[in-house]
Amino acid sequence: MINITTSLKPSSRIRRRQAVALVLLVVCGVINYLDRATLAVANEYIRADLGLSLGQMGLLLSAFSWSYALCQLPVGALVDRIGPRWLLGIGLVVWSAAQAAGGLASTFGWFVIARIALGVGEAPQFPSAARVVSNWFPVRARGTPTGIFNSASPLGVALAPLCLPPLIAATSWHWAFFVTGAMGLMAAVIWLTLYRDPVHQQMSAEECAYLEVAASRAAAPKTGATSWLALFRYRTTWGMMLGFFGSVYLNWVYLTWLPGYLRTERHMAFAHVGIAAAIPFMCGFAGALVAGWASDRVAQRAASPLLGRRNAVVFSTLGMVAFTIPAALVESNAVAVACISIVIFLANASSACAWSLATVAAPPSRIASLGALQNFGGFLGGALAPVLTGYIAQSWSFVPALLTGAGIAFLGAMSYRYLVVRAIPEL
Repeated sequence: MINITTSLKPSSRIRRRQAVALVLLVVCGVINYLDRATLAVANEYIRADLGLSLGQMGLLLSAFSWSYALCQLPVGALVDRIGPRWLLGIGLVVWSAAQAAGGLASTFGWFVIARIALGVGEAPQFPSAARVVSNWFPVRARGTPTGIFNSASPLGVALAPLCLPPLIAATSWHWAFFVTGAMGLMAAVIWLTLYRDPVHQQMSAEECAYLEVAASRAAAPKTGATSWLALFRYRTTWGMMLGFFGSVYLNWVYLTWLPGYLRTERHMAFAHVGIAAAIPFMCGFAGALVAGWASDRVAQRAASPLLGRRNAVVFSTLGMVAFTIPAALVESNAVAVACISIVIFLANASSACAWSLATVAAPPSRIASLGALQNFGGFLGGALAPVLTGYIAQSWSFVPALLTGAGIAFLGAMSYRYLVVRAIPEL
């Protein structure tokens, strides 16, 4: 039987639109994660300047994730209704202003408020990206573009410890927030100027046919909250939320605490920490790209796209667990960094596969909504990770903190495996 999705080819105009969309998503995503990672890179300077304990820094590191997670609930439905162009454009302006405001914070309380605002502004980034991919790419070819836009996450985190310390050393930690905030405002202008959603009336019959297959737009989103809330009736939704909770929890242990862990627990020199903290996230960049490509190959050969992409998430998450254990226990710093690099490679592979899973598990009119719900579950884990890690490290050490993360990630993998078994029908 001929697969209609693969028998249709995009026109040169659609290919250009696809390329522009992905480049813009990567640029916005890199800035997104530079902003998130600025606090982790400037951790020691801010703690010394504001007189914060490890526990307080854990709360500050988690403030972003709480607002980011809660905003996922409405933002997915808004992206499905309004479209990614304006939601992401507005988000860029809000989060960039909040990032710059972080540079002005002089007390713990004001810094928390700035980080909460950052979480609100950044909430549309990944639901918008999932919607863009579902708008412009066919179902069995969404893994590669999803991997590409997800690769911005580790790339931004990898660039942060390389680019920001020289800026901080030459000026102060405040300027790291000012400069990255300005970058986001420039990106907002570029995004709103260049990105467009597909408009069928302006396309040829062949282009419309390709996009009808790609975006499955036959059913428009229903008005009101009823159909969005109906997603909670399906165990697939709960499996994706709980599963992403575990994966993101462990990822955020490293994302928020890796520089501090290498300095505090492994006593690495400050001059070496930047490179040592960047290496794992460069591996994560590769992990997102490889996973996106590989998940497309698996999905094309699996019994269904959903099962192929789900199994890729499970495999990647279990790998994170397996390599976190030696990372916590070995004495050699080099071996620990190597294990952490594999964990971050797999963490970003898992994330890329999880977002591509959302594009095939959701009903066609609710792709951003389901992706946002999965992200909501994930960033509840992301919010808990820095707080719990900080307090465990303060009370005992980073070893039980890392092992706790491994246990939570294992439960997440099992949630994907046993709860995500079929796609959700159109609501």
